Parts: sequence; structure tokens; C-alpha cells
Amino acid sequence: MKKFYLILLSILGGVILSLGWPVNGFPGLLFLGFIPFLFIEDHIRKNRMKFGRVSVFLYTYPGFFTWNILTTWWIWNSSMVGAILAFILNTMFMSLVFHAYHISRKQLSHGQGFFILVFYWITFEYFHHNWDGTWPWLSLGNGLAGYIKWIQWYEYTGIFGGTFWILSVNILLYKALKGMFSGCFTNRKILFNGLGGVLLFIIPLIISLIIFNRYEEKYNPVDVIVVQPNIDPYTEQYTLPVLTIIEKNLDLASEKLDSNVTFIVSPESAIPGKIWEHQLDYSFGLNKVKAFSRQYPGLQIVIGASTAREYAEDEKPSATARKFSDTNIYYDAYNTAFCIDASGDLQIYHKSKLTPAVEKMPFPELFKPLERFAIDLGGHVGSLGVDKERKVFTREQDHLKTAPVICYETVFGEYMAGYIRNGAHLIFVITNDGWWGNTPGHRQHFTFSQMRAIESRRSVARSANTGISAFINQRGEAFQMTQYWVPAVIRQEINANDKITFYVRYGDYIARVCGYVSALLILITISRNFINRKRKT
Repeated sequence: MKKFYLILLSILGGVILSLGWPVNGFPGLLFLGFIPFLFIEDHIRKNRMKFGRVSVFLYTYPGFFTWNILTTWWIWNSSMVGAILAFILNTMFMSLVFHAYHISRKQLSHGQGFFILVFYWITFEYFHHNWDGTWPWLSLGNGLAGYIKWIQWYEYTGIFGGTFWILSVNILLYKALKGMFSGCFTNRKILFNGLGGVLLFIIPLIISLIIFNRYEEKYNPVDVIVVQPNIDPYTEQYTLPVLTIIEKNLDLASEKLDSNVTFIVSPESAIPGKIWEHQLDYSFGLNKVKAFSRQYPGLQIVIGASTAREYAEDEKPSATARKFSDTNIYYDAYNTAFCIDASGDLQIYHKSKLTPAVEKMPFPELFKPLERFAIDLGGHVGSLGVDKERKVFTREQDHLKTAPVICYETVFGEYMAGYIRNGAHLIFVITNDGWWGNTPGHRQHFTFSQMRAIESRRSVARSANTGISAFINQRGEAFQMTQYWVPAVIRQEINANDKITFYVRYGDYIARVCGYVSALLILITISRNFINRKRKT
């Protein structure tokens, strides 16, 4: 096979994966998208004298780059730096994983060992969920988000079960196709792999459909209003008067508000401007919302804001802290969710999964001088501070607990499971998806909330500054989805739940097991490589 054809084959793989990606793609294609990359790796392994040591990396890079560009190009609308880092680095990591698989397969398996890729890939995805430069948007299990009837068993496995499923089917179908093309496999092996791939695709679908049709929510209604004010984040958010923006949120809520409503949910940064946490009583915007809430004794308002906390002189600043230019005093800025009720008491949560190169500079201890290049997405430029705990908001009347999830945090299943383990009965997602424009970005982001509902079996009320706001039930079905760039207010009863799913209890156990196996395989690969070199000398 000519080397140019390998590049075309690589790009074909990227195109197939892109055509399978939400929200416009058909996820069945994801079960075929890795087959071209497997053919590339196998061809290079068999003809390694004609290729360099990094050929697998080089020839898979075009395909993974194609996949990244075609599915996440919209990042450019909010952050040029973030887009460049996401496209280049994410592609590099994917190609490195495939190259590591190639090396281990060559050292350990005598031409087999295809499932080494499953362990390595899931380990990579898990790492990408948890390091400082986290960008797990293209984790394969996320690709099934648009088809909730396919993934009801995520309540047991989370998205890494989806990644395992997709890669396993790809490998079996590849082995069947390889046998057909090469003629070196017996008909029995071709049939075994082909039929195995088909059954492995179909059986989880059937199981998921059974779960979907049998799952019934326990009736435990909570009356919730969701507000979508539709404030332009690039112009109006920081130019309109603070009270004008807040009044728009409250006026919309008032259209459907009565004494039966338990919660109003408004979006991320709905209270604009900087609020100092040691001077909360001096915030005009916060006082406006407090005054509104006092009219409704049973009501809680969950709303986003930008806050800052000043460090005491004897207090050690965090790595993200900024220094006042004319003093030795430091402070941290936060993307914050408030819970406000008629008593005037405030509950506060700070967003803790921050968007790299947008809300934070990865590894702030090393790259703090570069954080000024982060885009202003909340009234503060530079890296934001975080909370160490997954705080939940509590309603004292009935001890009802809610998870205040802010924007990017919905990407992380195990992270959000922490809210549920801390007692959350409902999930409130507050976000501002207007940064990306009317692109697949905000629609993809919406599907993550559906997956989190399935994993935790928690109802979701989602308030976006501009579409998509909606209610999501415990099976992941969405209701009253609002349009993009249209002010809206919706109201619905959603069911609270206190049951803990297997996934919430054990988190990303599949990924952790794969991580341990991958570490063992890497150690064996290094040892084998060292022994083989010693023999040659």
C-alpha cells in the first residue's frame, strides 16, 4: 500500500468518526470509525522496515486531527488560544495512544493483542478527565449522547462503558474484514469475529431498550421555573446596567410564578459584575434578588454570578490568586452559584471544573504569566479559584437538596456523581452557551446533561443564558427545549430521587481498572524491549 493511501485512510477514519458524532451524526458510525486506523497500524507493523519508528503517530495524526476539527471547530468562536490547544494537543494525545498501542502489540502479542488498544484508550480518556489541561469532550462514550435509548446502562458503567463498547465492536469487525481481505483467516474465524461484532453491538442495545421501557420514576414532584434571559455575552452582559439584566431574569420568572413554585433557576453569570464575598450586603444585584425572594416564603432562587474573595494577610493565597497592584493583599475570583431564599441566607458554590485556556491557565504555578491571555467569560480575566467539595444546596423546609452544576462541569460524570453522593435529589445546570454562537457546540453540550441524568437517575432543570434550556427526566428525555437566541421561561414539575445508582456509588471504576492494566502492560513492554535490545548486543 502506498504511503499516500495511508494518509487517505487515516482521514477517512476521521470523517467516519465525525459523521457519527452528536448532534447531527449517526452514532452507529462510531463502531466503524477506528477500523481505518487499525488497518494503518497493522500495515506499518508488517512492513516496519519501510517505515520510521514514529510512523504510526504520523499516519494516524491526520485522521484524528480531522475528527477534532470537524466536531469541535466551534471552540474558535469563544477562544482562539483554546481552539488551537484543543485541536493540536488533543490530536497529539490520540495519536500517541495509538502509537503506544502499536509498540506494546509488537512487543507482547505476536501480531494479536488488539484489545491492548481498549485499555490504553480508556486510560487516556480517564487521564484527560482529570489532569489540569482537561478536554474530554471527544471521549468516545460521549458520542452516544444523542441517542439516550442506546445508553440506559450508563447508570452502571458511565461513559467509559460506551468507550469500551465502541472500541470492542471496531476491533471485532476489523478482524473480520482483515480476514476477508487477506484470505489468511479461516472462514470460521471470519464468521466468529463478524458475528461477534454484530452481537456485541446489538445485545447492549436490547438491554438498554429494556431498561428504558421498564424504568419508572417515583412520583416526588418539585415545581421548578427555568429562565432563559438571552443576554448577548459579548456585548450586553458587561455593558447593560446590572439591575436591567437582573430584572429581565426576574420579570421572565414572574410570568409563570405563583406560591406553588419551589425553585427558580437562572443561568450562569445572571448577576453581572464583581461581588466581593466579604461585602455581600453591598451588592445591588444580590439585594435585588433577595428582595424578590422575600415575596415568596417557600421559594429558592438558584442563580449564577461572578464573585471574589480577599485573603487575610496571614492566609496563604492559592495558586490562582491575584495580587492587588498597590498592596500585598491577594484575592481569588470565582464563577459562582448562589442559592437565595426568603430568609436572606445565602448558600454559595464555586465552579470547580474550569475550562482550560478560558477560565484557567493549566498548571498555574508554571504558566501564571500567560493567564492574562485567557478570555473574559465572567467579569474576570485570568485563572479562577475553585471549591474542593461538591457542595449541594439545601432547602430547610423539607431538606430537599440540589446540585448546582455550572457549565463545563456537566462534561464530567464521576465529578457530578460527587454531588449525588453528597445528597443531591435534583440537578440544576446553569450555563452560558452563547459564547459559541448557534453551532453544534451548545447542542453537544446539552446532551451531556442528558447523560448525567441517566448515570445518576436524577431529574435535571437546565437554565442556559440562551438555548437550550429544558427539563430532563431520569431516563434522559428532554422536555420544553427552548430555541437558541430567544428569551424564554418554562415551568414543570420534576421528580426528586434519593436512590444511588451503581455508577454514582463506584464512579469511573472501568477507567481505573484499565489504568492499572495499562500501567502493567507498559511496564512489561519496557521490560521486553530492554531484554530484546540486550540480546541483540
